[in-house]
Formats: sequence, C-alpha cells, structure tokens
Amino acid sequence: MNWQGITALVASILVLLFGISLIEPAGDSALRARTVLEPQPASEGFARAIGPWDWQFPRDHGPHPEFQTEWWYYTGNLAAADGRRFGFQFTVFRRALEPQARHSESEFRSNDLYMAHLTLSDVAGGRFLHDLRYSRGGAGLAGATVEPRYRVWLEDWELRALDDEATVTQLRAANEDFALDIQLQQVKPPALQGDRGLSAKSLEVGNASYYYSLSRLLTQGQLSIDGQRFELSGDTWMDHEFSTSALGTGAQGWDWFGLIFDDGSELMVGQIRLTDGGIEPAFGGLLIAADGSTRALSSDEIRIRATSRWTSPHSGAEYPASWDIVVGSADLRLRVLPLLDDQELYDNDLIYWEGAVQVSGDKTGYGYAELTGYASSMQDRF
Repeated sequence: MNWQGITALVASILVLLFGISLIEPAGDSALRARTVLEPQPASEGFARAIGPWDWQFPRDHGPHPEFQTEWWYYTGNLAAADGRRFGFQFTVFRRALEPQARHSESEFRSNDLYMAHLTLSDVAGGRFLHDLRYSRGGAGLAGATVEPRYRVWLEDWELRALDDEATVTQLRAANEDFALDIQLQQVKPPALQGDRGLSAKSLEVGNASYYYSLSRLLTQGQLSIDGQRFELSGDTWMDHEFSTSALGTGAQGWDWFGLIFDDGSELMVGQIRLTDGGIEPAFGGLLIAADGSTRALSSDEIRIRATSRWTSPHSGAEYPASWDIVVGSADLRLRVLPLLDDQELYDNDLIYWEGAVQVSGDKTGYGYAELTGYASSMQDRF
C-alpha cells in the first residue's frame, strides 16, 4: 500500500472514531476506539452459529444484530452488446461493537460500523477500479433492513428490493470513475450452504457461519465509464453470511470460487488454508443444479490446484493466478483463469484478491474468485 493509501485509511478511521467521541463519554469512546482498531473485537455475549437456523425469506436477507459480523456480497460478470466484458463486486460488511446496543437520544450513535467495497474489472481496458467506504450505522448513513422492503446501503451506494419478496432488486453505486445501475432477478431459491445453511469453518463447535447464496441473479442495466454508457447483461452471484468468530485456530486464509455455468448450474467450492500448510477439512462446497436443487460437497471431494502465480505490485503478496479444480464425486474437471491478473483490493489493512474469472473444461462459464490470507493472516478477523 502506498503512503497516500495509508493516509486515507488512517484519516477515515480517525474521522469515524472522532465522530463517535463527539456523542459519547470519553471513557466509553476510548473503549470503542480500541474495539474498532483491534483485528477482532471481543466476541463474548454475541450469538454463535451452532444449531439449525429457521430460515425465512425475505426476513433473512436483512440484518442479524445478535451476531458480531455480517456481510452482503454481490459479484457479477456482465457483457455489452458488442461483447465487451466487465466484472463487478459490491460488498457491505457490518461489524457490531457490543452484544447489546446502548440506548441514546442521539441519532448518530450506533452499535454497528459498516464498510463497503465497490469494484469494476474492465477486461478490455485491462484495468481494475476499486473504492472503499466506511460509516457508522446511525443517522441513516449506512444500514440493512427488510422494513418495509429489503435494503442494504452505505451512503448513496445502495441495494434495494423492488418487490415485497425481494426477488427483484436494484443496485446503484457510483464514484468518480464509474457508475453502475443494474437490476437483479432471482430465478432460483436460496441455496443453503454447508448443513442446511450452517457452514462449518473448523471442527470446533461455534466456528461457523449461517450462509446462503442466490447463485444466479439475471442481471441487466447500465454502466457509465469514460464518458460512455454501456447496456449490460449477464449473471450475478449473491452471498449473505452472519457469524461470530467463524475461523478456527490455525487458519491463514481461504480460496473461494463462485462459478456460474452456461448449462444453468452453479458451483461454490473453497478451501481454508492453515498456517501449517494443510487444508481445513470442515469446509467444502455446494453444487447447484439447473432446477435449484443442491448437493453438499465435503472437502475430500474437492481438489483445488494452483497452476501459476502472480505477485502484486501494490502489496508484494504472491497469489495463485490460475487453477485446476476437480470435484471427484461429480466427475467434474474445470480450468479457471482470471480475466485480469491484477484484481487486488489493497486500500486498507484487509488486503485480498477478488476478481472475475472464466471457466473451461467439463463446464464453461464465468464467476468470481476470492483469495485471502496471502498478504497477512485472516486469523481473528472473521
């Protein structure tokens, strides 16, 4: 990260913490400052992902404040009429400060901090544009709700439902480089990851998340960039997870793939890498058929092998840059290649690679890969 990036990050955190201190007693402010700056705030008193969850939609598209960490994650591969391809990511993270929100007369006081990432992969242009925002949840600056309809936002970056069941949503987000305005149509029921939505991240009870995916959202809309306006269409993958202390001891990071195939099926596969070089056996994947039915995959059914490497000029981290993926039980062999090598988000201390990929082999299509723990360990962060 360059010094300008470090300065911007520090400035954002100081503004956020200073704003909190304006409306809270000094002692409480100092406690919250330490809480925000620690990689993992104390988790005592928060709910843990242990037993079955009573899934109800659209209710569970909304926030789960009893859990410490939550995120809403959208990634899409879109194309213009002339075939020019773009990828995008829009992710909103929520982090609770305390298990019980404290009452306050001030609308600015909030128990939740929000961070959002917005990225665009311009494949033909060979560039990766990304932006980052922070906000508190108070005064309407950021938040998530299902009342009266599903909505997740941070300032003017917004995902909102256009119908009561949240089967049609609109994403609007813009910065100085580009503006995205798209509609997403749900065509399959939510796919519950892991054991009916309980996604174990280690063998220790409670090191898990509640996790579902909307694996294929038919997408169309507009992108404005460089004075041009593109009509785009394609597919988007949505993940929603909520948890407290999900990763187990010894976890370094993870490799995750959400792949959308041309035959109407989808695949999530991943691996949690351990600091000793091993792979966490508790985490696997999910195969989603064209009719929406699902099949859980254990870790021993999946083999992910990196076939090349790329070194970031920004962080110095070395990442895998292409993969052979085999799902043995499904007799499925795939080749996955990034549409751009440089799709690293390096604008804060949580550095990771998140990018659009293309799939060939037994199935063809597009998707996204997420690579964490290569610049620094993810231990005690999630």
